[in-house]
Parts: sequence; C-alpha cells; structure tokens
Amino acid sequence: MSPEGRSPSATALRIAILAADTDEARQAEARLKKRYAAVEPEKAQVIVALGGDGMMLETLHRFIGSGTPIYGMNCGTVGFLMNLYSEEDLPARLAKAQPVQLHPLLMTASSADGRKQQARAINEVALLRQLRQAAKIAIRVDGVVRMPELICDGVLISTPAGSTAYNLSAHGPILPLGAGVLALTPISAFRPRRWRGALLPHSAEVVFEILECAKRPVSAVADYTEVRDVVEVRVREDRGTILKLLFDPEHNLEERILREQFQP
Repeated sequence: MSPEGRSPSATALRIAILAADTDEARQAEARLKKRYAAVEPEKAQVIVALGGDGMMLETLHRFIGSGTPIYGMNCGTVGFLMNLYSEEDLPARLAKAQPVQLHPLLMTASSADGRKQQARAINEVALLRQLRQAAKIAIRVDGVVRMPELICDGVLISTPAGSTAYNLSAHGPILPLGAGVLALTPISAFRPRRWRGALLPHSAEVVFEILECAKRPVSAVADYTEVRDVVEVRVREDRGTILKLLFDPEHNLEERILREQFQP
C-alpha cells in the first residue's frame, strides 16, 4: 500500500513472494516468481506468503515491525488465514484486496530462576503443565483475583484471530474481529469442573500465578516462544503493534469467522 493508505495500481505493485518449506509451496513460489517480477521483502509493498496458517504466523512474526501488508495463499492444510491459491492476475488481486488490522498479545513470563522473557502472540498465549501432575494456577484480571485456584492441564488467552485455533479445540468461543474481547479458556479443568472460561475486554491485563510451581511446573507458550518453569505470566494486548493482513473481498476474515460459528 502507498504511504497515503491507497492501494497502488496493479502494474506498479512491488511484490515479495515467500514459501513454506514444503514441495507444494516451493513449486508454487517458483512458478509465481517466473510469471511475476518479485522483489526482496524489504523493498516490497506487499508480501505474498505461500503455505498454511503456520506459514502465515511465521511471516507475520518475521515482519512484525515492518508495517508491510501480508497476503497469504493456501498451499497447506487448514489455511484459515489464507486466500485461495491462484496464479492468475495476482497483482490485480492484491490491488483489490481488503486490509484487516490485528494486534498481538504481549506476554511477559517470569521463570523460577528469576529471568523475565517477553514474546508476542498472534493466536494465543497458553500455559501448560510440564509433568504428570495437574497445574494449579491463580488468575488476576486488572489486579482483581478472579480465580484463586484453577486445577487444570492449562489455560490460554486468545485473540479473535486465534479463536478458531487452539482456543476452539479447547472448547473456547469463536470471537468476531470487531468484538473488542479476548477469550480466557481453561484446558481440561479439574476444579472448578464446570468453569468454561470468560470473555475479557481487550484492554484487560491478565496475570497468571503458578501455585506450587516446584511440584507442579508450568510452561508458557506465545505462538512459537516457550518459556519453561514459569512462576508468573502477564498478558495484555499490544496496541502499539499493528499487523496488516490482506484478503480477497469474497473471502474476508470477518466472514470466515462468522461462517465458522455455524459449522456443524
């Protein structure tokens, strides 16, 4: 996109093409580069990512501070964040694509050895037990203890974009992008057995305190970053970081999330 926010003409669009490490994606990359003039990602106005949702997350993380829009084409399995793959009229498709802005989560994890580590998550931050015993976790929301003790395999907090991923597998709710909420979802909760999680305002800061951390160690995972033996994990939405995705008008992300809620 141009600095003024308008889409440049299809013929003037500078495109970078990246592929996942699979035969299908690599072959698609070779065909597209042969057909269209491609530039290095640092010089591109749009980055085209070929693969599945994993490739999209990897590309978003790689260029998280660049501001360059990313357009995915599905050469993988799920492809929820991807557009349909087609080699026809790619510059015209990119010029017509609709932008979606996302904000990642920022995790600050404190481990038992006193170290702190920060990482961003586009999908979710998940806390998971490391050993055979269930984890015991206390949860504070904006400084208020909302769950004194959750006995579970884990717990996660999900963005709307990530709500159809691990969050959905853990029986969490699907969130529309414009809902302004985050999903707090337990993973195999033992006590309280009937707690199914909560919807939190996107401005909330959530703090997870690991109880009996020496006996019941827990790891924290923000997309690709894992921190083991955590004692406290703070999570909030990073409003200062903006991720830009592009979608074909007929396959926009809002519609996909809405449609997913009516799947049998």
